[in-house]
Amino acid sequence: MTVEEIRQVIIDILERIAPDEDLSDLDDSVAFREQMELDSMDFLDIVMELRKAYRIQIPEEDYHNLNTMDSTVSYLTPKLKDVPVAG
Repeated sequence: MTVEEIRQVIIDILERIAPDEDLSDLDDSVAFREQMELDSMDFLDIVMELRKAYRIQIPEEDYHNLNTMDSTVSYLTPKLKDVPVAG
């Protein structure tokens, strides 16, 4: 997957978890929790969606890498580089 495809995967997950949020003006460098109404359960849902869809194990000590879109994409790029785009 490319960086753009990984970003879209995260957007798709966020849309499912928080369907009432407007993600069109999401700032990739600002923490998700500062821009959206996400609680800790929503955050775990993101981790679970990634595990379910892409069989990625994200250890709890790496959760800080998922704070912003930029850091999430950077963290996932090596893990998803050989994964074909679904669909």
